[in-house]
Amino acid sequence: MSLLGIDLSETSCSLIVTSREGRILARAAREFRPSADETAPCDLNLRALWAALSDALRQVISETQADPIHALSISSIGEAIVPLSTSAQVLDACLLGDEGQDGAYVQRVEAALGRERFFDITGRVPAPSQALSRLCWIKEHQPQRFQQTWRFAFLGGVVSHLLGGSTLCDYSLAASTLLFDTRQERWSREVLAACDLPPSKLPDLAPAGTALGAVSAPIARELGLRSNVRIILGGSRVACSALGAGVIKSGLATYTIGNTIHMAPAFNAIILSSLLLRHGLSMAHHVVPDLFLSEMYNRSGGSVLRWFSDHLAPLEKREAQVRGVDVYSMLLGEMPEEPTNLMVLPHFAPVGPPISDDQSCGVVVGLRLDTTRGEILRALLEGVTYYFAAGQETLEHIGIPVHLYRATGGGARSSAWLQLTADILGVPVERTRVLKPAPLGAAIIAGVGCGDYAHYEEAVEAQVHVRDRFEPDARKHARYREQVARYRALYPLLAEYLHSLSTSPAA
Repeated sequence: MSLLGIDLSETSCSLIVTSREGRILARAAREFRPSADETAPCDLNLRALWAALSDALRQVISETQADPIHALSISSIGEAIVPLSTSAQVLDACLLGDEGQDGAYVQRVEAALGRERFFDITGRVPAPSQALSRLCWIKEHQPQRFQQTWRFAFLGGVVSHLLGGSTLCDYSLAASTLLFDTRQERWSREVLAACDLPPSKLPDLAPAGTALGAVSAPIARELGLRSNVRIILGGSRVACSALGAGVIKSGLATYTIGNTIHMAPAFNAIILSSLLLRHGLSMAHHVVPDLFLSEMYNRSGGSVLRWFSDHLAPLEKREAQVRGVDVYSMLLGEMPEEPTNLMVLPHFAPVGPPISDDQSCGVVVGLRLDTTRGEILRALLEGVTYYFAAGQETLEHIGIPVHLYRATGGGARSSAWLQLTADILGVPVERTRVLKPAPLGAAIIAGVGCGDYAHYEEAVEAQVHVRDRFEPDARKHARYREQVARYRALYPLLAEYLHSLSTSPAA
């Protein structure tokens, strides 16, 4: 009997089916339009999502008849909320809009509770564009819609409900709302009171791995599933990705290379959590019991590689398209083996409203007439990684050391990029079999929740397989430590100027 993991975003769904022994039996992915109504582009079209998910489900179900699915779980984003009626019917589109994005509602709560108390309750640094802001905005500007809503559920819970299960929310997903008491593991009465939001409007909470019911008989017949397929409560995409990469104990971290780069270290609860707040870092429950995750982003990430190919290698990009090969692999092959003497600071404003890619500014220091294109490319990747090297030092100071990274995302296909990362960070980097591990993490939760595995350690041993390991080169790392020190000194000198360029009308 096999396990199904589903990962949901605002524009796509990804599925994986694995055997209990860890063989991948089927995969599927579908994309869909975020909104059927172009006048409301920030509302997620649930009909389109369900159509895409149903089609993907039929595919993987048809491919696994010899080893049928008997349990499933869902990984999902935490930004989307869905209003449900008293009869648990979907009242409206899945809300992904910019309601409250200016941060006014969060600022009111922060003023009422104090920044430190807010963090002590939620483990989160106050920020706009969370469920807190969205719910407050709906209550203030659309009171009738708010009153008609029995519960505001999250995307994974709604899909569970559509399949026949309940709308429970796990702790990792609840943390993203800014309404969750991370110590008491319940919706925070203090924060809700400061927002004037009734707790009855939010879904019930439970730890990941909780049974939610079974796929209903009509849905099972429609999709071709066997009867009594169990639905197990999953978690947030960040936490499921960490689980799917095998990050299940302190000292491990995911290092996700996509359009952005994202680091998520796992750690046990720390007493001096105020140090996290001092450095602007949040914490949230992992789906694995007694573990937490923090997060660090660099929005430059793979976007600098796209910029490089679009503007500095347009002929190679067209040639790669004609030949049907990956242009990034071609370009990364031009990089020199040795560290560069260049210093690149791709800049995205650390405060204020998000800055779009075409507004972001950066600087390259140390260009010479004999500087090659390959050196510039390597310097771009070095500059992005220096940000995480500085962040890694901060984490160690707080008491969250990282001894091993598990690389995920499309950029993790590049061995050269992963070796560069290991050399700069001075920590081994491993590449696993599944580079987009959120659906695998959900499948692992399904296996633990239905009793196929006694615990997460057993499940990860069966399901997560390391294919490559990149050890840091001690000589290169010593040189990079000097560069990171220069990065730390140079960035404050340029940050204000670059931010002014990014936010000016002429940028």
